[in-house]
Amino acid sequence: MSVIEINHLTKFYGKSRGIEDITFSVKEGEIFGFIGPNGAGKSTTIRTMMNFIYPSSGSVSILGHDSVKESKEIRKKVGYLPSEVHYYDDLKAGELLKYSAGFYKGNQTNRIEELAERLDLDLNRKIEDLSFGNKKKVGIIQAMLHKPKLLILDEPTSGLDPLMQNIFFDLLKGMRESGTTIFFSSHYLGEVQKLCDRVAIIKDGKLIKVESIEDLRNNKFKNVTVLLNDDDTYDPQFEGVIQKEKSSHSVKFLYSGNTHLLLEELQKVPFRDILIEEPSLEEVFMHYYEKA
Repeated sequence: MSVIEINHLTKFYGKSRGIEDITFSVKEGEIFGFIGPNGAGKSTTIRTMMNFIYPSSGSVSILGHDSVKESKEIRKKVGYLPSEVHYYDDLKAGELLKYSAGFYKGNQTNRIEELAERLDLDLNRKIEDLSFGNKKKVGIIQAMLHKPKLLILDEPTSGLDPLMQNIFFDLLKGMRESGTTIFFSSHYLGEVQKLCDRVAIIKDGKLIKVESIEDLRNNKFKNVTVLLNDDDTYDPQFEGVIQKEKSSHSVKFLYSGNTHLLLEELQKVPFRDILIEEPSLEEVFMHYYEKA
């Protein structure tokens, strides 16, 4: 079952491009990453999904509801954390969260206190006295307090220190185990790699690729570094060579292809030494991003 279905979603601001022809789905129970640098169209996609802005064309279904016609029903079942949170400064954190909990059924007091303890948030401090990171914690608790069926997070870790990020990731894994589907937007590939089952890559408002994290890791890419003697030069020209980087005594390139062919080609090179390594997921990501 798909919790999110996005079909040919497009949003233009006048003549300016927001997003164009975005199509993908998110399965029930998965943690789905939405990755791209700032300005790629991540927040526009999310705001259109949540019906904060209207699409120019295309459609979004969330939990079986049309995002435009049934947005009120969707918001009862979804937790949402925007990339930037803004609150009434003179409210205490606990007062704000109690007010937010009033929009949902049941008593959420214990849940708020539990999350605040895990995230080391003082509920008695006023919003105006909180750091950016602590305001982000308020937003995280606000999104999680009603145990939503779908959690949509837009750049959730900005402002959190590394220790707090790990605690936050543990909370997300716990919610997934309890049945929550998580949509996680980020421009940090490393955190997506730790957390997500699949990832959608977006560039300049267009979807480049949807891929499982496992497939991204297992796509036979290799980092090859050829160390040269002082007077030697080398320019790899054979099929499968990507992203060449030359320095005075070495050539580094990303390779995708048959390993036997790679070794045959390297035998022709007057090298001093060769290093062949598995690339990081970020290097693989940049390959997709640069060729799009």
